[in-house]
Amino acid sequence: MVEMTDVVIDKVTINIGVGEAGEKLEKAKSVLKLLTTGKPTITKARRTSREFGFREGQPLGVKVTLKGEEMDRFLKEALWVKNNKCLSYSFSEQGSYSFGIADYTDFKGQKYNPEIGIFGMDVVVTFKRRGGYRVARRWITPRPVPKKIRIKREEMMKFMKDNYKVDILEVG
Repeated sequence: MVEMTDVVIDKVTINIGVGEAGEKLEKAKSVLKLLTTGKPTITKARRTSREFGFREGQPLGVKVTLKGEEMDRFLKEALWVKNNKCLSYSFSEQGSYSFGIADYTDFKGQKYNPEIGIFGMDVVVTFKRRGGYRVARRWITPRPVPKKIRIKREEMMKFMKDNYKVDILEVG
């Protein structure tokens, strides 16, 4: 039976940060087009940083947000790359699970292309309750999500074990 308090995946976001605009950014965009059917979006710097050498508004990377069947397909492939293992510290208290993939050629069917090079990526899985987050996103009088509706780390871990058959490794 489906309940409004069930934990579900809201979205999966794949991010490739390259740190500069130009040819590298276009290559990262082509990698995301190879792996997903989503349309890559350019991410820009929010503020100027002299230490890192970028200005506000400068393109720094690309990302794709997936939902529905495409999200499920990509997540299964990405977990296969990680040998269906998750680290316990990758689950946050705010309702997300993050992990990195060092090289896009680790995915099934992907071969190294010297024109593209090697690109790694960050994958963020965002969880929600089936019916509880409208409170924070509604147009009239939005409110913080109450504690009883927030998703706990243990619930996210159980969801991943049950639905994606992953092993969760307890690491410090």
